[in-house]
Amino acid sequence: MDILSSALLALLVVGYLVLAGSDVGLGMLMPHVARGPDQRRRVVSAIAPYFLASEVWLVSTVGVLAGLFPALEHHAVAALWPVLVALLVGWLVRDAGLWLRARVDGDRWHLACDGAIVAGSWTLAAAWGLVVAGLLTDGLTMSPFTPLCTIAVTSLFALRGAAFGAERLVGPADSESADVAARDTRTLARIALGAVALTAASAPLPGGPAPDDGTALAAAVALTAVLLAVLVATSGLAGPMLSRHTSALAIAVPGLVVALAARLPAEPIPSTVAVFVWAFLVPVVPVMFVGQVWLYRMTRRPAVTPTFFA
Repeated sequence: MDILSSALLALLVVGYLVLAGSDVGLGMLMPHVARGPDQRRRVVSAIAPYFLASEVWLVSTVGVLAGLFPALEHHAVAALWPVLVALLVGWLVRDAGLWLRARVDGDRWHLACDGAIVAGSWTLAAAWGLVVAGLLTDGLTMSPFTPLCTIAVTSLFALRGAAFGAERLVGPADSESADVAARDTRTLARIALGAVALTAASAPLPGGPAPDDGTALAAAVALTAVLLAVLVATSGLAGPMLSRHTSALAIAVPGLVVALAARLPAEPIPSTVAVFVWAFLVPVVPVMFVGQVWLYRMTRRPAVTPTFFA
């Protein structure tokens, strides 16, 4: 049961990163891919269905963490509470911009909400980068690894957002935003490649991550090699065509590295707690997966018509 619970937690974290990478990353790139009011509206329309779905995965992750892994929850909160506060602030600011944008019809209001979306998205991506660095180093340390890891994870969010925008921003009359996003996938893949390489090089330095055993170290090295190979492929001529899949794989790697290589506190899960939590999860998790597949298939089409959010 402990192994199954750990696998579920890792799956929820990776699922959240892949899904949230789409809307958070596109929000980060809004000033670059959307130059006019209509283009910005379409970016918000593209983000809207995804951010609600990704937050369901985040809430589920927090629920599983609190219910089955209280020691890990306490460890993360104690070691990273300033980062978690910043993450929460970024989350609220980004969501406020999305929910309130269409409530008032005015250019200044729209610009203010768009600014909130961009600022909140960058804060979320950077905060998740700090969370990954903090979990790998058992708390934030004054070492080169921490800022480099943060930059690497942030660039992976941006890459995922560019790949998402290349699909969702295609329109019958104006595909400029989609073209810009598609071209950005190669540039962002190269930036991420450099950041990941520097992060890996800084890992052995003092204050860097220290896996418990050879198995954890081998897993971290193997996953880093996969990430570098994926980014190399995305930075090539065929990068824009591959990015839909490679960006998802790339943003999943930090979560997998934390799950397999970080020194995280582990306590046996009481059988009564496990039975209670799993009795709730068994009917809910399949619905989440089916709903996400349905949403993904539905939102693969370009976001053209106005929505509740824009």
